[in-house]
Parts: sequence; structure tokens; C-alpha cells
Amino acid sequence: MSLPVLESAVQPQKGIRRRKVMLALARNSYLYAMFALPALYFIVFHYVPMFGNLIAFEDYNVVQGFFHSDWVGLKFFREFMTDPYFWKLVRNTLLLSVYTILFSFPAPVIFALLLNELRLSLFKRFVQSVTYLPHFLSTVVVAGMLVNFLSIDGLFNQLIQFFGGQKIQFLNEAGWFRTIYVGSEIWQGTGWGTIIYLAALTAIDPQLYEAARMDGAGRLRQMWSVTLPGMAPVIIILLLLNLGHIMSVGFEKILLLYTGSTYETADVIQTYVYRRGLLDADLSYATAVSIFQSVLAFVLVVLANQVARKVSDTSLW
Repeated sequence: MSLPVLESAVQPQKGIRRRKVMLALARNSYLYAMFALPALYFIVFHYVPMFGNLIAFEDYNVVQGFFHSDWVGLKFFREFMTDPYFWKLVRNTLLLSVYTILFSFPAPVIFALLLNELRLSLFKRFVQSVTYLPHFLSTVVVAGMLVNFLSIDGLFNQLIQFFGGQKIQFLNEAGWFRTIYVGSEIWQGTGWGTIIYLAALTAIDPQLYEAARMDGAGRLRQMWSVTLPGMAPVIIILLLLNLGHIMSVGFEKILLLYTGSTYETADVIQTYVYRRGLLDADLSYATAVSIFQSVLAFVLVVLANQVARKVSDTSLW
């Protein structure tokens, strides 16, 4: 068949497909109009600023501008990886994130399991409401409360003295920083984190509990054999999403709590980016460090997703 004949056969199909698309757009015009604003928001504020990451590959000069600064390739990435602070920053970031996941992530799961066992609905709602409250406190307020409670004359030191102990400078001793940070994360996020797990519990078939009781299973056995497996897909998905933030710990809280004497355990990649980028105005270097952090987090998520796919049927993709 000659080329003109092929083109004449394809053209009507393209026309039919275009008419179907236009018809679908006209039929669902309200839905597309509702979608337009969120899409515009993400394009303008999340995707367009990504082009700014190009300054990590330039010796960015404010006077010369974005398009006329000298191109330096991977120079700042190499500088960061040979920086004396490199391993300390990576270690602190990973340890704070891993400790947060190890201790803070299971807390809402356990709390949701315990709440599910409460039979007095009024008391259950009261406990839920009280535990939700810390989530609504701003980071500044939480940091202020921690500074007051953990100061040398604060509540915790008064309790230690009451029981005959010696005062501890919690906020000035590097060894205490990770405990304070992870403890505050558990306190602030446990109640709010239970919402998704409690919603997952409502999807479990009540007949499974009835069958378990007929087999002689007690409350603890039902929790282990019915409730926990029912929550497992949600737990795995949320764990994978949490792993995506493993290289980005709560920057604001650390910035408000750390001092020069706690840098050894508190200084993380994001606080270093803040100091180099905003305080020292070394924008190219700070952007390179930030990109390095993002790439490392992406690799960790992909690896975790592969592991989750192999050990269970649940994964992000």
C-alpha cells in the first residue's frame, strides 16, 4: 500500500479520536475546572521552582543571574562529599530518622490497637480527643514548652530533685538531644497518627472476630490474628511513605532546640543547608547538598518498596 493511501486511512481515525476527547472534555467540564486550580498550584509552586535546582551546577552569582553564571558541573557535590562535616551530618540525619521510625512509627499502631479494645465509647472519644491535641500545636509552641520543661529549673529537673537526683542540663548535653527529639515526636504525633489505623479497623469483617471467638481465641489472640493482619497493608504503605522522609527530619524543631554544644548529635543536613545557604549566602553549595539529600531519600524509598514487594503483596508501585 502506498504512503498517501496509509495517510488517508489514518486521518479519519485521528479525527474520531479528537472528537471523543473534545466530547469527554465538554461532558466533564466542571470536573476539569475543579482540577485546574490544584494542578495550577502544583505546577507554579512545586514544579516550576525545580528549575532553580540548576544553580547547584553553577557558580551562582546574583549579579550575573541564573542564565549567565559560570557552569561548574558536579563541583559542589564533590566538595560536599569531601566536606569534614559530611559523615557527621549523614550520621545524625539517619540516626534521628531511624530512631523516629523505630519508636514513633509503632506508637500509633499500638495506641490504635488499645483504643480498639475499649468498650466505653464516651471514654474512648475522650482519650482520642486528648491525644489529638498536641498535633495542633505549632512547632514553635512545642519547642517553647520543651525549653521550659527541660531547663535547669524546669519541671523535669524539679521532679529529679524531688526524688533525690541531680539536675541535668538536658538542652546543653549532646547525649540527650536524640531522646528529647524522638520523645517529643511520639508525644505530638501518636494521637493524630491513630486516625488512619482506626479507619482501617472499620474495614475488618466482624465475622472474622466471631469465627475467632468460636475457635476459642481470647482478646489478645483476636488482636494478633485478626486486627493486626487487617491493618497490615495500611501499616506497610505508611511505613514506605515515612521512609521517603528518612533524610528530612523535623528541621524546624531541631533549629529551635539545638545549640552549639549539641551540634555533635543535633546538626543534620537540613540545618547545615540553612546555615550555608541563608546565613553564608552560599546558594549553589546549599542547593547541591539539598539535591544530594533528595536523591538519597529517593533511593531508600525504591529499595524499601522492593523489599516490601518481596516480603508482602503490598507496595507503592
